[in-house]
Amino acid sequence: MRKTLYLKFVLAYLIFGFFGFVVVATFVSSMTMEHLRRDRAEALYKEATLIANTYASDLYNSKISLETVFTQLDTLDTFLDASIWIINPSGLIILDSSTPMDVEHSITVENFDSSITAGSYYTVGDFFGMFNEEMLSVFAPISSNFKVKGYVVIHDSIHDIEESCNSLLNISYILLVILFLLSLIVLIFFTEMVYMPLKKITYATEQYASGNMHYEFQVESEDEIGYLAASLSYMASEIARAEDNQKKFVANVSHDFRSPLTSIKGYLEAMIDGTIPPEMHEKYLSIVLNETNRLTKLTNSLLTLNNLNTKGMLLEKTDFDLNRIIRNTAASFEGTCKSKMIAIELVLSGEQLYVNADADKIQQVLYNLIDNAIKFSHHNSIIKVETVEKHNKVMVSIKDSGIGIPKDSLKLIWDRFYKTDLSRGKDKKGTGLGLAITKEIINSHNENINVVSTEGVGTEFIFTLPLSDIDDDD
Repeated sequence: MRKTLYLKFVLAYLIFGFFGFVVVATFVSSMTMEHLRRDRAEALYKEATLIANTYASDLYNSKISLETVFTQLDTLDTFLDASIWIINPSGLIILDSSTPMDVEHSITVENFDSSITAGSYYTVGDFFGMFNEEMLSVFAPISSNFKVKGYVVIHDSIHDIEESCNSLLNISYILLVILFLLSLIVLIFFTEMVYMPLKKITYATEQYASGNMHYEFQVESEDEIGYLAASLSYMASEIARAEDNQKKFVANVSHDFRSPLTSIKGYLEAMIDGTIPPEMHEKYLSIVLNETNRLTKLTNSLLTLNNLNTKGMLLEKTDFDLNRIIRNTAASFEGTCKSKMIAIELVLSGEQLYVNADADKIQQVLYNLIDNAIKFSHHNSIIKVETVEKHNKVMVSIKDSGIGIPKDSLKLIWDRFYKTDLSRGKDKKGTGLGLAITKEIINSHNENINVVSTEGVGTEFIFTLPLSDIDDDD
């Protein structure tokens, strides 16, 4: 059976309670008993010393009668609830407050030794066999002319002290039980605030580990556990989205490769089996060549996109004239523009405009955006390419007056292989990867690219680049 965190916590709680009772029953019990015994012994010693210096001393100096002393000791016996003896150094009991005075039948303590206290003023035991139970016996010497004439010994039952100790211990046990019950609040708090959320998180991780990335859960907490749950849920949703994108990616790649391959295979088989006569071979070989070029372009785009996605991709950043790159790129579309009667208007900031970026990749961005603008522009229209300096940045705009992009497709155009319904009829040779590559290149420069479009009016792409420190006049 798996030991859960909750089970361990409950076990620790029970162990805490058990050892709490053990400590009270042993250490606290012995310390309380010792304290009460010392306290009682000290109180009795004060009384014994007082008796020794007054009544007992007067008795040995013949200043007071034996009967008078006995009467006083009997009264003190009742007050102290303890037996008071006056005993000679030889062990002869002169007076005993607990029994009637009998001079003729005196009692002697066998083997009496005042050093039994071992340097203290009290001892615990049966007092040389004089009692059938343990007694607390306190000694106070009776001195006269610097000699010890006898001792005042006060005896109190240890049983009475133990009863007082047990009464105090009962209070300690009750307090311990109350504390133990109050500590259940901690257990309840742990259950609701820690264990239950962790149980949800654990179950969620098991679901994710089994492949169910669409499992949803929620932890209502604003602490670290809530943050952990939210992060885990977000991670799972991102993985699920990545898996969905991967499936779409594989499906799109398969579709885009299958279509030209099917055409190539069909035309070649038709030429081999004679369905297409030899005089038509050149025409269909040209089609096969176009389909091959399409496959080559698709493969190169995939390789480019894969390299751009590689973490830690090295950019060959240099300081270059962006205006020159724009002019050269626009000039490469001269033939296409003439066939569609499209003009490219360049509105550039200054004769030269230096930026710090990867020149080859920025040229690819410009090529992709201008190529898209030409594809989706109407005949006899103008494409405007503009650069503007602002806050140490260069804003590059490519604006056409073509078919535009539907509003619900604006967030999807950056996805790989995505083509809007309006573009499918015009972009026969497109791979659907151009804008994805463009966005990856700009992001790798830690810059931004945005699009503004109105369906039927036109589209404008705007991206930024950092200005170079090179002085334009140099």
